Amino acid sequence: MNDNARIEAFIMKFGSFAPKRYSYGEIKKMTNQFNDKLGQGGFGSVYKGKLPDGRLVAVKSLNETKSNGEDFMNEVASISRTSHVNILEWKTLYDIALGIARGLEYLHQGCNTRILHFDIKPHNVLLDENFCPKISDFGLSKLCERKKSVVSMTGARGTAGYIAPEVFFRNLGGVSHKSDVYSYGMMHLDQSMNLNLNEEIEGEEEEITRKLIAVSLWCIQTNSLDRPSMTRVIEMLQGSLQSLELPPRP
Repeated sequence: MNDNARIEAFIMKFGSFAPKRYSYGEIKKMTNQFNDKLGQGGFGSVYKGKLPDGRLVAVKSLNETKSNGEDFMNEVASISRTSHVNILEWKTLYDIALGIARGLEYLHQGCNTRILHFDIKPHNVLLDENFCPKISDFGLSKLCERKKSVVSMTGARGTAGYIAPEVFFRNLGGVSHKSDVYSYGMMHLDQSMNLNLNEEIEGEEEEITRKLIAVSLWCIQTNSLDRPSMTRVIEMLQGSLQSLELPPRP
């Protein structure tokens, strides 16, 4: 079997998850004639490209090789295992989680009038070039006087999957800033679970992983009184894993 046939057979094993193919002409168009070179690696050059839908991509042009195509196949296999849009290093995810917590703490405690966001979710957190998070979209937010512990609402608001249970079921307690805490916990629990947990992690990464999951589980307690404030969330994130008590089952 020649190299091309071997590569074709390898790609076919992916079935419906096989990578999408582009013609050389399409690749030239998306890279603007290979105009913007991003870097040079041991196996080829990488160029900046743009798909027809506007998404930016990196296009690798492989050098001639004397191997039997194994380098190419190994790279395809590696990329296929790390193709999720939310793949980040655990330390980066931790920094993002801490940044969002500080932003929510400011809304809840730092403003003259407490602001409840009511729609904390991944789509409403913007990241700058340094992965510094910015909370956005205050269309569903409500103002709450500091002396009041709960706010009145005439209907549920937020995004399914991130809404605190008391927002739906008033018999579970009043709606308060703890509803944002629940959404925060669900968001980070979801993000943590979407990372590749099959890969072995140890040392600092393992501690960060356990800490993020434990804090998230505290945040999604059904009883809002059992949830920590965002100030306490920050303390837990910055503290040691050993000092963090395991939460009860939500």
